[in-house]
Amino acid sequence: MDEALLRSLTPSVLTVLVRRGADFAAAEDAVQDALVEAIRVWPADPPRDPKGWLVTVAWRRFLDATRADTARRRREDRVDEEPPPGPVPAADDTLQLYFLCAHPSLTPSSAVALTLRAVGGLTTRQIAQAYLVPEATMAQRISRAKRTVAGVRFDQPGDVATVLRVLYLVFNEGYSGDVDLAAEAVRLTRQLAARVDHPEAAGLLALMLLHHARRAARTAPDGSLVPLAEQDRGRWDTRLITEGVGILQAALARDRLGEFQAQAAIAALHADAPTAAETDWVQIVEWYDELARLTDSPVVRLNRAVAVGEADGPRAGLAALAELDAALPRYPAVAAYLHERDGDLPTAARLYAEAARKATNLAERDHLTRRAARLNTPRRR
Repeated sequence: MDEALLRSLTPSVLTVLVRRGADFAAAEDAVQDALVEAIRVWPADPPRDPKGWLVTVAWRRFLDATRADTARRRREDRVDEEPPPGPVPAADDTLQLYFLCAHPSLTPSSAVALTLRAVGGLTTRQIAQAYLVPEATMAQRISRAKRTVAGVRFDQPGDVATVLRVLYLVFNEGYSGDVDLAAEAVRLTRQLAARVDHPEAAGLLALMLLHHARRAARTAPDGSLVPLAEQDRGRWDTRLITEGVGILQAALARDRLGEFQAQAAIAALHADAPTAAETDWVQIVEWYDELARLTDSPVVRLNRAVAVGEADGPRAGLAALAELDAALPRYPAVAAYLHERDGDLPTAARLYAEAARKATNLAERDHLTRRAARLNTPRRR
C-alpha cells in the first residue's frame, strides 16, 4: 500500500466531490471512507486509475449518506443521479482547500488539524497521536472545524498569509506517534509554493528546509536536546541546506521581503558557518533588525538580544534584554545564558532553574534543569 500516493490524491478527490455539489463536511467524510476502503482493497487488487477509483467510491459513499439522511431530502434530489463513468477532470483545487482549512473563523489548532486531514490526507488517529491527545478529542475538534466552514463558498479567494501561518504552526509542532509533522509541513509547503507565485511561500519552504536539515543533530542518543552551538555539524543534511539556500536566494532577488524570508536568512547564516565560532553574528543581528521591523514581535526582539550578546558581548545582550518584558516566554532562559556568558554563574543558575519550571515541554525542561545543575555543582564542593 502506497500511503504517500493516497495522501497526495486526497485533496484532488475532495475537490471533485465539492465541485459536484457536496458540502465540504460531507465530502470530507466520504473521502475518508474511500481511503479506508482503499487500504483494505488495494493491496490485493490495485486499481489502474487510483484517483478515479477513489472518486467513484467516495461519491457513492456520499450518495449513500445523503439518501440515508431524511433531513436532507432536498439535497438528495440534487445528487440522486451519479455522473456517468469517464475520466476524472484534471483540475486541481488543492489551493482552495488550503484557504478553506485556514479560514479566519477557525482557531489555529482547528485550522492545523483540518489542514492535516483534508489536505494532508492524515487520519484522525494519526493527527491525535501527533498531538498527544485522545482520538475522540481530535475527532470533535475536526468536526467543529468542518461545521464552521460548511457554509463557506468554495470559490472565495483566500489569504496566502493565513495559510502560511497554519503551515508554520504545523512545522513547529515537531513530531510524535507515527506521523512526522515537520516532514509533513515541508511536503505541504512544497505543494503550496508550486501553486502560488508568492515570495513568502518560497521563504517559508526555505526556512523549513534549513531547520529540518539540522534535525539529526538536535538530540543526543539519550533524547536530550543539543544546543545549536554544540551540534555536530557533520550530521547536518547538506542537500537540504543547498536546496533551502537556493530557494531563499531566488525569493530575496524579487525584493519583496517578508518575515519568513528574513527568518530563513538567519537560518542560512547559521548553516553557512563551518563552526559555531565562525558564525556571522553581526549580519544575523542585522537580519533580526529587519525581522523586528516587519513583525514588531517581542519574541523576535528576545532572540535579537541573544544575537547582540554574541556579536557585541554579553553585557550588550543584557542591555537589549532589559528593554523587554520579563514575562515573555523564554525570557529567563535567555537571561540565564547571557549571565552565564558574562561570568555571573549564581544568577545564571537561578535563572536556568526558573526557566525550567516555566518550560512547556519535557525535553526543554530537562535541558534547562541540567544547565542549572551544572552551574550549581562547583558551588557545592
